[in-house]
Amino acid sequence: MLKYAINQRRFFLLLLGALVTGCQTARFQTAEDASLFATQYAAPDLLASSLPELIAQLNSGKTTSFELVSSYMKRIEQLDRKGPNLRSIITLNPEAISIAERMDSLRRQGKVLGPLHGVPILLKDNIESKDNMPTTAGALALSNNFTDRDSPLVAGLRAQGAIILGKTNLSQWANFRSESSMSGWSALAGQVRNPHMLDRNPCGSSSGSGSATAASLAAASVGTETNGSIICPANANGIVGFKPTVGVIPQTHIIPISKTQDTAGPMTKTVKGAAIMMNAMAGNSTRIDYLSGLDKNSLSGVRVGVLKFAQGSSKPIIDLFNQSLADLKSAGAILVEIEKGPQLSKEYWSKSYDLLKYEFKHGLNQYLASTDSAKVIVRDLAQLIQFNQTNHSSELALFDQSIFIASQALGSLEDEQYQSARALVPSASKKTIDDLMESYNVSVLVAPSGPIIPRIDPINGDVWPNDWPGAGTYAARAGYPHITVPMGGVNHLPVGLSFIGSHNQDARILSFAFAYEQISKRKLNPNYFKTAEDVPSINRAMSGIKE
Repeated sequence: MLKYAINQRRFFLLLLGALVTGCQTARFQTAEDASLFATQYAAPDLLASSLPELIAQLNSGKTTSFELVSSYMKRIEQLDRKGPNLRSIITLNPEAISIAERMDSLRRQGKVLGPLHGVPILLKDNIESKDNMPTTAGALALSNNFTDRDSPLVAGLRAQGAIILGKTNLSQWANFRSESSMSGWSALAGQVRNPHMLDRNPCGSSSGSGSATAASLAAASVGTETNGSIICPANANGIVGFKPTVGVIPQTHIIPISKTQDTAGPMTKTVKGAAIMMNAMAGNSTRIDYLSGLDKNSLSGVRVGVLKFAQGSSKPIIDLFNQSLADLKSAGAILVEIEKGPQLSKEYWSKSYDLLKYEFKHGLNQYLASTDSAKVIVRDLAQLIQFNQTNHSSELALFDQSIFIASQALGSLEDEQYQSARALVPSASKKTIDDLMESYNVSVLVAPSGPIIPRIDPINGDVWPNDWPGAGTYAARAGYPHITVPMGGVNHLPVGLSFIGSHNQDARILSFAFAYEQISKRKLNPNYFKTAEDVPSINRAMSGIKE
């Protein structure tokens, strides 16, 4: 009790100091002080639980759906709207409480719909659900896009009893509006914050899903990816993110970028949680039980391709990567180093961008034409560009719409330029991964998932390291499965380890990641530091020897 009283007093003094110094950050003298400051935002035991743990508590009667939904809503009010002001959520489902009560009633009657019965899930706000919430892509033009349609993945979640708690913020239009964009920003909800360090980039475009999951604002979330938009925010926020093989999860009723590369995927605290989500989201498109396929011994005797060419030059990341390789070896993996990366032509890279721009224009025009004309005020990309120009003080305040304009200038999917890109990019991307795996006789490729995340910069937009570690862009362009699992952190900022496989090897990749996770256990909990100077060791160094 005495220790508690002393800690409570110290915590009060820290808060008082922060208030007195105004905009200055609190100066922590010890790691204990920093930990005490972070505890005001730490998730209570129930909400800190992983998805499988929450399911077990619901099944055992230790908690109810009503309690879960109510607790998450309270936490969202405390952290997302106030406190660290994460701004990770755009809309909450106004009927979530009544749905939770109905799910509890069904459970009492012995009518459990599935493993996710009564579990609150968040959706990225480019995914349609027939709940009383619009699907906006973070844009003012779609603020009234109430479609009354469930995307197939949402129908799959709902069939297993999941409660759609709300929609998460995102990089507007899934980060396909401007070449000078800022990840995690949307006109409707502002800037998503990284709960590990609030001035750090949450990455995108599934930034809100990553931030909300890390901060325990729901049991799990759903993101979408075209090129890194699940993996990067999962890496930045210290969670598990899984991008499945394109086509495994149906993409109907999701605001599109590219029919060739788009896919949704789960963003969770554990690999097991991702497998549970996959079973619901994939629906009848596969007959694979991703959960039963998890095996903690699955790496034993497996040849693992170590992408040394993709480890980057950051010593802290390389150190974490080497530690992860030791973990893989402990799990029985046979490590095969791959020093030389693929050599792809300038034509490949330019056509990769052409492919996205053509498919974006075509897909968005189709999507906007399918929405309710009485509620949506733009019907194609040309009208959207004009709308943004008219509303430039809100929409174009931070960056332009250069990708929109470049896409609009292109022709149809009948153009030779598109046909050439469509013939080259997917096949070359698949060959890149398949050739590596075949040449080195390996079953999976591993690399760091991304960089130590930089600061949010509203002046310059995203400013990324030149030497970006990882090989996710190859998996994205190939449409192949890719998962990131936490492998530790650098100064309280998380970094992930990637597992990449070939076409339809989703269950296998999940199992390899699960086996690694069981040994490594390197997930970081968020500290909600305002800046790096809240980290005690950094603060002392920045303050100098003499004050």
